[in-house]
Amino acid sequence: MKSKILATIVLSLILINCNKDNSTENNNDINNGPFTLTIFNEVLYYDGYASTVNEPVPADIYRISNSKYVTKISENDLQKIGNKLNLEIVVKAACDNYDRIGNVFLSFINKGETYDQENIISKIEVARFITPFMDKNKTPNEVPYSFEINNVAKILTDLEFKSKYDFWIEFDIFGVPYAANAQIAGCAGKNYTFYGSLKFITSEKEENNSQFLKSVACFDSLNNFKNTDAIGKTIRTFSIEVPSKLTNAAIYLITSNHGSNAGGEEYIRRNHYVYFDGNLIATYKPGGKSCETFRQYNTQGNGIYGANPRTESEWTSWNNWCPGDVIPIRVYDLGNLDAGNHTFKIEVPDAKFFDAQGNFPLSAYIQGNI
Repeated sequence: MKSKILATIVLSLILINCNKDNSTENNNDINNGPFTLTIFNEVLYYDGYASTVNEPVPADIYRISNSKYVTKISENDLQKIGNKLNLEIVVKAACDNYDRIGNVFLSFINKGETYDQENIISKIEVARFITPFMDKNKTPNEVPYSFEINNVAKILTDLEFKSKYDFWIEFDIFGVPYAANAQIAGCAGKNYTFYGSLKFITSEKEENNSQFLKSVACFDSLNNFKNTDAIGKTIRTFSIEVPSKLTNAAIYLITSNHGSNAGGEEYIRRNHYVYFDGNLIATYKPGGKSCETFRQYNTQGNGIYGANPRTESEWTSWNNWCPGDVIPIRVYDLGNLDAGNHTFKIEVPDAKFFDAQGNFPLSAYIQGNI
């Protein structure tokens, strides 16, 4: 009798355990995540200078150009986004073995409208990164990037934004295969460059304050010979209209220095000065760290890394960024902002831009609580 009772108890426990959702411990965990939301999975990029290819694309993903794909964040994914949000990117080598710029943008389009440049109400750059020099035949043949974008989660969960707009993610990786066509085995005659994957990791769903968002600049050019307030000076000023008082406002800023000609701005570190309403709020000099961490991803020989490791002081004496690294998102608190007109200015007074070459792509936006 005792053995029958014991067997019944064991069978009952097994049935209970089999019927239990083992992915989470309780409803709070089910609601809060963490969730992994795959937005792009190994989409293939092509020659950025060539005519747009006609190759198939995954469902619900649109090729805007050889270096640009977009997709709408689904309603199902939006329902899972919480207060914590990380952006995870993986770039896999195909047939571009040079360092290139990659970007992620968030576009706002009126609910139900198709993606079109004319339909974009507003657009911000969420993340920027640099690809390493990669030989697809060597390992590692892919590089990961990670960004904490909790502030973007507040936008994606804002009830008014969600009621008015669809959110579109744009994933850009510009590349060309010309060097790899000659240098990399298996790349002769190929016109593809990289594979790109993008995921959101999200958790902790909580109620947020209503948000204000204003795009100030979105991958705008900054130099001293064309894209400047005054020729000969590296300076841009923007006017921003804030319709109502904001609390806990901040400006989010992304810049990177490019110009690989002799004496180019890519190889000289410059002080950048950031002003808001005429007041200096920040001074920064890009770079300032060793790139040795990323040597493992630079499997194609190149002039930046060379054959031997460099010391930290050797790296920081000249480099503005590392091939295979993220470009920082700089965040500057503005506190409480009154309604009305405000100004944002960035200046790099020592930049030279020899032979009128080079550019500092600039993105900035203001976000705060309404």
